[in-house]
Amino acid sequence: MQSIPVDTTRLGVLRCAIAPEVKYSNTETKEIKKDRDGNPVHTVAVTVRQDGRRISVIEIAVSGEPKGISEGAEVRVTGLVAFAWSMGDRHGISFRADAITPVSVTSGKAGGAA
Repeated sequence: MQSIPVDTTRLGVLRCAIAPEVKYSNTETKEIKKDRDGNPVHTVAVTVRQDGRRISVIEIAVSGEPKGISEGAEVRVTGLVAFAWSMGDRHGISFRADAITPVSVTSGKAGGAA
């Protein structure tokens, strides 16, 4: 699987669409997926909106449970990587990040209107 680094500064505003959820390696047995270090993997659905374009939703996997993230909140994604995959006649792109953190509420609020 080829990993493709993603420049998140070019993605515009990123918002949490679905709060962090644990990822299962087997949904029938509810076996929690773990990373190489044994940490549980969580997924966060994030909306991506670039200037003048439609909103896209991507699901990003991250090791450990991201803290302080709620639906609708603006988030910062660090170390985002895309993976192209295929299995038989199915194919797609998966996303993984080093971290997903909330953007400070006070950032961008300072100063008056111009």
